[in-house]
Amino acid sequence: ELLWTEQTCAIHGVSTDKQPSLEEAIGFYAPEAQPVIEQAVNRAISHGEDWDLELPIIRTDGNTIWVRAVGRVEYDTKKPVRLIGALQNVTDKVLRQQALEQAHERIKVATESGNIGVWDLDMVSEKLDWSPEMYNLYGITNIPDSITQAVWLEYVHKDDRKATLDCVEDALNSGSGCFDLEFRIQWADDSVHFIKASVSIKRNAQGKAVRMLGVNWDVTPLRSMSNALAEQHELLQVTLQSIGDAVITTDAAGKVTWLNPTAQHMTGWASKDAVGRSVSDVFKVVHEQSRQPLTNPALTCLSEGKVLAITNQSVLISKNSHEFAIENSASPIRSRNGVLLGVVLVFHDVTEQRRFSNEMSYRATHDMLTGLVNRAEFENRVDSALKQAGSDHAEHALLFIDLDQFKLVNDTCGHAEGDQLLRLVAKLLARAIRTGDTLARLGGDEFGVILEDCTTEEAEQVASHICNSMDRFRFEHGERRFRIGTSIGLVPLDARWLDMESALQAADTACLAAKEAGRNRVHVWLDTDSSIQSRRKDMHWAARLEQALDENKFVLFAQPIKAMAAESSGICAEVLLRMPDDDANLIGPNAFLPAAERFHLATRIDFWVLQNSLHSLMQIPDITTVSTLFINLSGQSVSDSVFHADAIRLLTQAGKDICQRICLEITETAAVTNITDATVFIDSVRKLGVRVALDDFGSGASSFGYLKALTVDILKIDGQFINGVIDDPLDGATVRCFVDIARLLDLQTVAECVENKAVLDCIKQLGVDYAQGFHLHKPVPMEQIIAGPQTTVTRTDVYMNQSRLATTG
Repeated sequence: ELLWTEQTCAIHGVSTDKQPSLEEAIGFYAPEAQPVIEQAVNRAISHGEDWDLELPIIRTDGNTIWVRAVGRVEYDTKKPVRLIGALQNVTDKVLRQQALEQAHERIKVATESGNIGVWDLDMVSEKLDWSPEMYNLYGITNIPDSITQAVWLEYVHKDDRKATLDCVEDALNSGSGCFDLEFRIQWADDSVHFIKASVSIKRNAQGKAVRMLGVNWDVTPLRSMSNALAEQHELLQVTLQSIGDAVITTDAAGKVTWLNPTAQHMTGWASKDAVGRSVSDVFKVVHEQSRQPLTNPALTCLSEGKVLAITNQSVLISKNSHEFAIENSASPIRSRNGVLLGVVLVFHDVTEQRRFSNEMSYRATHDMLTGLVNRAEFENRVDSALKQAGSDHAEHALLFIDLDQFKLVNDTCGHAEGDQLLRLVAKLLARAIRTGDTLARLGGDEFGVILEDCTTEEAEQVASHICNSMDRFRFEHGERRFRIGTSIGLVPLDARWLDMESALQAADTACLAAKEAGRNRVHVWLDTDSSIQSRRKDMHWAARLEQALDENKFVLFAQPIKAMAAESSGICAEVLLRMPDDDANLIGPNAFLPAAERFHLATRIDFWVLQNSLHSLMQIPDITTVSTLFINLSGQSVSDSVFHADAIRLLTQAGKDICQRICLEITETAAVTNITDATVFIDSVRKLGVRVALDDFGSGASSFGYLKALTVDILKIDGQFINGVIDDPLDGATVRCFVDIARLLDLQTVAECVENKAVLDCIKQLGVDYAQGFHLHKPVPMEQIIAGPQTTVTRTDVYMNQSRLATTG
């Protein structure tokens, strides 16, 4: 039976009229305490041990309190007969003790994690105690049995010892209760560290200091950072004072806080007068073209809180009304926690650069003689008009204008008067078109007009007005008066055009039609015009050629060339190009070369042919099988310096033996058109051992004269003379003349387009060295030439026989 006193019931919060069982009494203890009290009771019963414990119990109201529980066992003739115990509420005591322990633990964690050293000096006994962290702060690894003030002072930097001791002495004499100081210490390895100290002084009743308690911590990183920041701040100030850019800083309200000298010069404001004013009063900018005030970038930056990129076309108006073309940017100044503190505005003078840029831009887009838009800019605007027409179905019109009698004026009166005429015509045309339309000089006596948002009918009226105005205009030079007419081609700029080039070509074609119809009139292009169909066809071929180049789909053929005097030691052949279609049929170059020339793909094709021809030659086991491969080059390649370099690189890599078996064919027309480039290129390849043939010789008006300027090895006589060599005495005499000239210059000759035996016999009698044509050999795949003489006619041979194919570069 368990008996509780009234006080015990009060501690548990139970009524005195209810006595709990032992099990119920133990149940009042907190779960973690129940095993402890049970073990104590059992040990008392079994071993007679008393207990004295501090344990938590949970009262009936749910509150937890701490009690001191004591108890013992009473015996009767060595037999336990009764347990006697007592409880005391010790909650306050336990909580204070726990709080003290927690405080000690927090202090320990703080000092250890913050590497804070604690020291205690008894000034009566002069005993000094250091915590372990103090030794770490001072770099002392071998901890002595005791530490003294003298030992501490040895670690203080020699330059700081006197100031440190004076600070301590002043604090002791002043009667203060605490003080802070900072000093440097020097470790055994001579490294210097900054120490911050906070000291509390304990005094007796008479005010005499009897004890000092302090903490030390290392502030070296902070002090290093502070010193670095001070140096950087000084460097920044000096830099901003000396740089060429102007700098203005503001506070968060947009008030000026600082200007560097450059900013003072450009704004006209002295720093002392500008500080505190709104930045919009100091920094006034307008748009360069419209002269309208611009939003102040610093205020915009403050409102948006983000960097404003460099703005162009800004002009700064200074306090004294001077103007500077500037580029400026603004960036927010923020604190470490992101608070907006102000703005830094940076700008610099670009007056001269902008003037030069504007001049260069004007020169790049305008004709210097007339001041009108030039061809390049005109084409850009045509392209833009077409894109607009395609996107929003707008209607525009394009005019090509050609002056009818300009050459007469230019030749009769001189170029200066011709230039004056062009300037007068430009002014007259400008008056005839609408404001906002584009008028350009396209070159020579050609002009172009873009009429925006204009129907074809309206454009025709404008063009007719131009014709009428020009018909009435007379150009006077001395006593002579000239009537200057205009031929105008008109093209609607709408969604029907695939590209800008197509529209321009159509306008050019329409202008030519106006000339041919009698001049001084307008020709309106219609969908029935054939030129656009040709253009679209060429574009289709251009795409296929690009694909064939990218996918290496061309095929090389070759047509053997026969020596007239005797059988040569190896095969001579001209390399020909074919392109398979989707059905694996071969397409000859006549079908795609015009498009290649127009879209500037001929040079890439020439490079492909040269590269693959050289590769084929290198694959021949016996190099003597093929003595010469004739490879055609287009006019574009002859005038392309990049192609020259690439071709010479390929030939050099192939080696001299290969180069001596290569003959490059250049048409007479291409050589004459680009005679300077052709001469340089011919000389370069001949130094490598490559021979050069002048193709289609005789087709030009001055073929013999070209031989004085061009150093070649072979003349390929144009087929028009070979075809008529029997029936036309003049052709026969011409061929004989070509052969004589070739012998005089030690050149070999090749007759092209030999179609029958009679022609072959005739040219042989005339002394031609080589013959080429379908009568002798049909073109065959390059592999067959490489393999040796052909004895069979393939399906491809038949195809070639049915459809004669021209050679290509």
